[in-house]
Amino acid sequence: MPATYLSIGQLSHRSGVPISTLHFYERKGLIASERNAANHRIYRRELLRRVTIVKVAQRAGLTLAEIEKALSHLPMDTVPNTAEWARLADIWHDDLTRRIETLTALRDKMAICIGCGCLSVERCALANPDDRLGKEGPGARYIPDMSS
Repeated sequence: MPATYLSIGQLSHRSGVPISTLHFYERKGLIASERNAANHRIYRRELLRRVTIVKVAQRAGLTLAEIEKALSHLPMDTVPNTAEWARLADIWHDDLTRRIETLTALRDKMAICIGCGCLSVERCALANPDDRLGKEGPGARYIPDMSS
């Protein structure tokens, strides 16, 4: 096997991703294997970076569908160039910024409620005096809706 290819075991070891997960990624179209003369799966070395991006993106809370959509803009058979990596970063930038803001708001606003102990959104004199937020409609008001 040429040095430009990795076996599934090597890819698993180098990426820290279990073989079963690599098979799953392949079924989802996130990575692609080739076959050697013995009909074993082999992976282009370039896919190591792709697997790492998938792993990090999942840790950041991106769904596999979001990851797949973004990766569809990158070549699978070569190392992406600087412009291609920059495009991927641009795709995720605004979404990741919104997620960070949402998590920060959740962390900061939760501390208010945990410390207060009133246990009532309607009666909360600190975060919701006179239930002014209830007049704006249903749902959370301090934590932005990430689905939009």
